[in-house]
Amino acid sequence: MTSTPDNTQKGSPQYRAMRDSVDQMRDSLPGKFEITKEGIVHDRMAPGRPHEFTAGLVSRRLEKTMPDGIWAFTGTPDVESEPEGIKRHPDVMVLALEDMEGEGSFDPRTLIAAIEIVSRSNPDNDWVSKMRDYPLLGIPIYAIFDPRTGTGAVLSEIHPTAQGPRYATRKDFVYGEDVTIGDWTISTEGLPRYA
Repeated sequence: MTSTPDNTQKGSPQYRAMRDSVDQMRDSLPGKFEITKEGIVHDRMAPGRPHEFTAGLVSRRLEKTMPDGIWAFTGTPDVESEPEGIKRHPDVMVLALEDMEGEGSFDPRTLIAAIEIVSRSNPDNDWVSKMRDYPLLGIPIYAIFDPRTGTGAVLSEIHPTAQGPRYATRKDFVYGEDVTIGDWTISTEGLPRYA
């Protein structure tokens, strides 16, 4: 579900009010809250076991191939660009250890990659909205794992378009194949599917 504000401008008081509302709702309502140019996105269902298990497996498999100092992080801080009016929470964030330091949301320009596990209740959030928002935020690689279909895609190479920055390259995969995210290749064998 998306709640659309009127006259939301980059870095506006309306954006800051939405951000404050999201921060308060997280403590009292189930699900996941994010802010897009269209307003507040509320994925009402808290992620279930297959979703969280997939995020954990992808994170662990990536970290086994990465050098020290690079993490595939599944924690709680968001990525936020107040000037763009966007606050997102990737399921897995690939970033350098030194970019983990500090307080508050991560600067999206520090991410090496954002990885999403498609939710059952709101797949368009991952396949449509984040495919638009992540290149706008400057996140160079966006990987999507879809437990509904046992497929996914890795998007990269941001380029300008009339509709704003978009990913120029898309590599689709099927569960069971190896997938390359940035400089790292992992197996998708045995990733869980939704029942």
